[in-house]
Amino acid sequence: MRIVAAGDWSIVHLDPIDRQLRKLLAAPPEARRAEIDFTDISRFDTAGACVLARTATFLRAGGLAVDLKNISEAQRILIDKIGRGGVPEPVIHLSQPLYIEFTGRVGEAVRAIGGEALGMLGFVGAVVVTAGRTIVHPSRFRIVPFMHHMEKAGFDALPLVCLLTFLIGAVVAQQGAVQLKQFGAEVFTVNLIAIIFLREVGLLLTAIIVAGRSGSAFTAEIGSMKMREEIDAMRTLGLDPMEMLVLPRVLALIVALPLLTFVANIMGLIGGGVVVQLMLNMSPGVYIQRVQEAIGFWTFGVGLVKAPFMAATIALVGCRAGMAVSGSAESVGAQTTRSVVYSIFLVIVLDALFAMFFTAVDI
Repeated sequence: MRIVAAGDWSIVHLDPIDRQLRKLLAAPPEARRAEIDFTDISRFDTAGACVLARTATFLRAGGLAVDLKNISEAQRILIDKIGRGGVPEPVIHLSQPLYIEFTGRVGEAVRAIGGEALGMLGFVGAVVVTAGRTIVHPSRFRIVPFMHHMEKAGFDALPLVCLLTFLIGAVVAQQGAVQLKQFGAEVFTVNLIAIIFLREVGLLLTAIIVAGRSGSAFTAEIGSMKMREEIDAMRTLGLDPMEMLVLPRVLALIVALPLLTFVANIMGLIGGGVVVQLMLNMSPGVYIQRVQEAIGFWTFGVGLVKAPFMAATIALVGCRAGMAVSGSAESVGAQTTRSVVYSIFLVIVLDALFAMFFTAVDI
C-alpha cells in the first residue's frame, strides 16, 4: 500500500485530505506493508504531522509495517514529537562528586572577591586622581553638592544616631551594673561605659547606621542616574562624574562621620549616666568626675582617628556600587544591598585592624 503525500499539508488545507485518509483507513486494502512518501509535500505543519502520524498508527494497528519515505529531518522531528505526545527529550544532568562542586564554588568565590578587590582598587585610584586634580585647581571643587551631602549624611542622621546611642549606652550601663554588682565593683560601671563607648561602640554603631542610611542612599542615587543614562549625558557635556558625584559625597562623609561620632559618644555617656544615677544613686557631678578619671586623651581620640577611614570606606563602596549599576531597576536594588553588606563588613574588619594596631602600640 503506497500513499503519496503532496501539496500543502497545513491546517488551512487539511480538511479534504483528512476526509480522504479516513475513508481509506475505514476499508484498507489487503497488504502487509505500507509506504508513505513525503517527496512532494510543499508545506508541512503540526496539524499535517498529526494526520500522518495518526494514519501511520492506524495502519500499524491493522498489522501493516509502515515505512516513511523521502522524509526530511525537520518533518521527522515533527512526526517524532507528535508520536511521543509532544514530550521533550529528557535533560541529562551530569552529576559531579561533592568535593569537585565544593572546590568549584570556592574557586568562583575567590575569583569574584579578587575581581571586586581589583575593581575597588581602580575606583579608589580614580578618586585619588580626581582629588589631586581638585587640589591643584580648587575652582573645580563643587561646594554646593558638598554642603548638600554634609546635611543629608550628617545633620539629617543626628536624630537616629542620638536615639540609638543613648539607648545602647543605657543598656550597656544596666548590664554592666548588674554583672559588676555580683563582685561589689558596681562603681566601675562608669569606667566600662566610658571606655567601651569612646573607643569602640560609639564609632562602630555610628558607622553601621551611616552605612545603612547614607551608603545605600549614595548607591541608589548614583545608580538611578546611571539607569536613566544621566551619567552618560554628563560625559557627553564634558563633565566628570567623579568630580560631580563621587568626590563631594566622599569628602562630605569624611567630615560628617567624626562629628556624628563625637555626638554619639556624648549621647552614649548621657544614656549610661541616666541608668547609673537610677541604679547606683550616683549624682551627675560624681559621674562626670568618674568619667574624667577613667579616660585619657587617646581613649577619646582613638574613635575619632578611625572615623575618617571608615567614612571613606563607606562612601567609596556606596559610590562604586552606584556606578556599577547595569541599567535596570533590579540592578539598582541588588547593588544597594551589596553596598550595605560590603560597607558593614569592611567597617567591622577595619575596626578590628585598628584595635589590633592600637593594642600593639600600647594606646
